[in-house]
Amino acid sequence: MAAIQTTTAPLMTAEELFQLPDDGYRYELVEGGLIGMPPAGGEHGDVTMNAGFLLKEYVKAHKLGVVSAAETGFILQRSPDTVRAPDASFVRKDRIPPEGIPRGYWPFAPDLAVEVVSPNDRFDEVQEKVAQYFAAGTRLVWVVLSKTKSVLVYRSLHDVNSLSVNDELNGDDILPGFTCRVAELFE
Repeated sequence: MAAIQTTTAPLMTAEELFQLPDDGYRYELVEGGLIGMPPAGGEHGDVTMNAGFLLKEYVKAHKLGVVSAAETGFILQRSPDTVRAPDASFVRKDRIPPEGIPRGYWPFAPDLAVEVVSPNDRFDEVQEKVAQYFAAGTRLVWVVLSKTKSVLVYRSLHDVNSLSVNDELNGDDILPGFTCRVAELFE
């Protein structure tokens, strides 16, 4: 899904973004600029749900932290604010604030961000998100490519591994012991 950036509005804060009324679009902020994304298609939703389900099932069984869905925002930068909402994400238990899961956006980057590439996504925009996640402290990013049924596993911007449908995806040291076949994301 191609992002739509509004350029006429003044810079927005994370708090202002959180207060926007629901108009059927999903929004993110990039350095204070509002980016609207139309709802994703069916395949995207199915793959995203599969990834979230596999993560949630493992994380819950092992009491490792919190797995969040696509509408969950993470503040990656302040002044100007950048808020991204990965398709699925994981935050380790020891990073959850003492007061619990925030009602608003998480005030930091997720430990794991999962981005499912839609047919209309531009790969340079996905790469920009990956760079922003790492700059903000994310330690692992999975970019899921439905068209090729593959996953790009980023441990950093320079440490990238491509997995095919026949390979096994694991959680590295972020989700110790987590494994699944890449094919499970597309079933």
